[in-house]
Amino acid sequence: MVFEEARVLDPVAVPAAAPESVGSPLLWAVSIAALVFLLVIDFAVTRRPHEVKLGEAVGWSVFYIVLPVLFGFWLWAAYGGTQSLEFFTGYVVEKSLSVDNLFVFMLLLTAFAVPEALHQRALLYGIVGALVLRGVFIAMGAALLQAGTWAFLLFGAILLATGGKILRDAVKGRQEQERDVSEMRSVRLLRSLMPVTDEYRGGKLSVVEGGRRMLTPLAVVVVALFATDVVFAVDSVPAVYGITEDPYLVFTTNAFALLGLRALYFVLRTTLSKLAHLDYGLALILVLIGLKLVLHWAHGIWPAVPEVPTLVSLLAIVVILGTVTLTSLHARRAALRRSSGD
Repeated sequence: MVFEEARVLDPVAVPAAAPESVGSPLLWAVSIAALVFLLVIDFAVTRRPHEVKLGEAVGWSVFYIVLPVLFGFWLWAAYGGTQSLEFFTGYVVEKSLSVDNLFVFMLLLTAFAVPEALHQRALLYGIVGALVLRGVFIAMGAALLQAGTWAFLLFGAILLATGGKILRDAVKGRQEQERDVSEMRSVRLLRSLMPVTDEYRGGKLSVVEGGRRMLTPLAVVVVALFATDVVFAVDSVPAVYGITEDPYLVFTTNAFALLGLRALYFVLRTTLSKLAHLDYGLALILVLIGLKLVLHWAHGIWPAVPEVPTLVSLLAIVVILGTVTLTSLHARRAALRRSSGD
């Protein structure tokens, strides 16, 4: 992505002009309508709780991968290669971060002993909450960018700090995260405000028993999912703004990445535990994009400071993901050989 070079030395006083968004009001309306339509289909599919077979999950996953690919090619034809490249790069970043999101979802569903048949509905509630939060954070990010290029420095600092935290957590191991899942403040607050039934009541979030309204454990799970969505929104939205300044492209990359999470969960739930080095890769990706944002901010003040092209970012992200996948599989095979030797 080529940013317009700042013409003044004070980026706060006179912000640099951002490229014109590809999202016209009509395109925004059509995109949101399509998003709502796809969510309605998902709710219809999960209306009757059932255990998801691998074939069903793979079919939906392929569908939600083909959609963004077709959309990216349409962007190329309608607006040019720059916007299409920004979309594909942002989508890869979001999809990568969503895999870690899935791991936390898995911990939550396990911690609350969610019945297998209710996993789809719980995940869908979590995805809807994530979409709403992403919309709020995207609007806030766009407003910050309009206020001045200092927002790039702020976003970069957030991503660098987040990358460092993920790296520290990866070194400590994920077991600590698992112990903290069921002790979230939002969950404890919800339990203190309303009584909760001892057992799940199908897909219902609340029931009336003994003349009083009670929450079901599924409602507690949904609140926990929403709370984790806040954390992931803080990370993911600045990450995509590090790829493109266009709010419409930020929105579509988030939407496409999140829509496929429900099906991807059932495809990857046995694979995720094998990717022991995934967090290291995600930390590197966030640090890379954080540095990209900081360099862009510095370039606006000191033009001699180089910027990181979007294509280079995309290639680096692909290399990082491929490397951590290979090293994770190698580490798992080595561990299996050691255990068999014992």
